[in-house]
Amino acid sequence: MSRVMVAMSGGVDSSVAAALLLREGHEVVGATLKLLPDDLPAQQAQRVCEILGIRHYTFDLTVEFEKQVIEYFCAEYEAGRTPNPCLRCNRFIKWAVLLRTREADCDHLATGHYTIVEQRDQRYVLRRGRDRAKDQSYMLYGLSQEQLARTVLPLGEYTKQQVREIAEQLALSVTNTAESQDICFIPDGDYRQFLQGRVEFESGSIKDTAGQVLGAHEGLPGYTIGQRHGLGVGGGPPLYVLSKDTEENTLIVGPREKLNRRQCELEEVNWVAIAAPEVGETVAAQIELRYRARPVAGTVTITGPDTAQLSLTAHNQAVSPGQAAVFYRGDLLLGGGIISS
Repeated sequence: MSRVMVAMSGGVDSSVAAALLLREGHEVVGATLKLLPDDLPAQQAQRVCEILGIRHYTFDLTVEFEKQVIEYFCAEYEAGRTPNPCLRCNRFIKWAVLLRTREADCDHLATGHYTIVEQRDQRYVLRRGRDRAKDQSYMLYGLSQEQLARTVLPLGEYTKQQVREIAEQLALSVTNTAESQDICFIPDGDYRQFLQGRVEFESGSIKDTAGQVLGAHEGLPGYTIGQRHGLGVGGGPPLYVLSKDTEENTLIVGPREKLNRRQCELEEVNWVAIAAPEVGETVAAQIELRYRARPVAGTVTITGPDTAQLSLTAHNQAVSPGQAAVFYRGDLLLGGGIISS
């Protein structure tokens, strides 16, 4: 059996992940990441570790988190894109930092993600978790083979209900903890308020696709692709944000069908279940354009070392630059990339 470090937030999922590994006979230690200056996640995690009888570490990563996640989040909005900071955090903070940590002398890193990791034909692959409503494989598509080789995901074969029952049986005191926030550094969900003072909000024109001025916006970072409400240009058919012209500081709006795309470009493409195809090759897959969105059929054509063009068979799909498109074959995660345009 190996020595496993469990990334513990103090919630039910990571707590049960640690308990399951102990049950299997592994030597387990808990580790909590301090990501924000006023963060206090270690207190609950430490209590769980005391119940389980394992050691607990706290790693202060506030500086790394600010640079790798928060600054990236702000820069993406400033560039007119809609980022997913959790993807960035998993790749550059949780896994990248913990797998380099030798302080606890651990062989593997475990988390409470509802995803299955296994070895197939000399590659480490990810499969959707048994609980499809909780499947989190999308969030882990960016992990490298080196990172996956040292990753353990104990909850992949469990449902959320089973995990809560295990926590209750073990009296872990986290059975009914609330689900974690999508963006941990914006607990109230008001990303516009968070961006104030960090990026420039300059008012400009709202135009339709014909170039007609319909009104004024309060700063492009305060809007997302597909947004309908809060535009201040009512009085006719519903209008949606179609794009953001950062050079002209203009918000382009139009009817819902104008959001639909059949093709888009990808960057930072990472392949998981298969080796990176050669430039010009095309891979058929089911594509998930947003976290837990319904997958649609499509193809991925390789255009460069880490770039690709995505073509969708459905014509009613909205895509948002900055979000991830993740490719599947059945429940097997092939890879994914960031939508660039």
